[in-house]
Amino acid sequence: MTKKEKIIKAVEALEQLYPDAICSLDYSDAFQLLIATRLSAQCTDARVNIVTPALFSKYPDAKSMAEAPVESVEDLIKTCGLYKTKARDLVGIGKMIVSDFGGIVPDTIEQLTKLPGVGRKTANLVCGDVYGKPAVVTDTHFIRLCNRLGFVKTIDPLKVEKEMRKLLPPDKSNDFCHRSVLFGRDICTARKTYCQRCPMAEFCPSKTDVK
Repeated sequence: MTKKEKIIKAVEALEQLYPDAICSLDYSDAFQLLIATRLSAQCTDARVNIVTPALFSKYPDAKSMAEAPVESVEDLIKTCGLYKTKARDLVGIGKMIVSDFGGIVPDTIEQLTKLPGVGRKTANLVCGDVYGKPAVVTDTHFIRLCNRLGFVKTIDPLKVEKEMRKLLPPDKSNDFCHRSVLFGRDICTARKTYCQRCPMAEFCPSKTDVK
């Protein structure tokens, strides 16, 4: 079975397992997703979703965030960890969106990654979820899954992204990334693989405990 054939089977398997492929972060627009994703670094999505309602109530858009005192943002996001760095980045993101992009969150990876604290993972998520572009979000679960299935042999996020862009159908890539996160939490975890429950065990080279 070629990698192209295998990826189609993997896409179909995860579609069956997780029909609803949605982002676990709560947001209502591109700015809120961008901010929530920046906050999620070394923090659970569940914790971010607890913090963002108050944050977005006070600073709902790029303009208001650009004018926010960093100390005020710090107080609102303190439980997310690394809050001083994140607060500085959030205010910087607001300022740059206003000054360089007319107050509108840009829709390309190249432009998004110019924003403070925004890497390719965040940029891909915004491009895919908000702007409907083919995206490959190299979350740790996604990287682990792609290695275990034999699609890649690297944990370098950029290399994984480039290799998987070649394999994934563009219209399926974003949803596949979301589903891989759910799969990585439920079945193909970092500590243990539950291969007996895996719909991809028949073609997975890393399967261990299938009876």
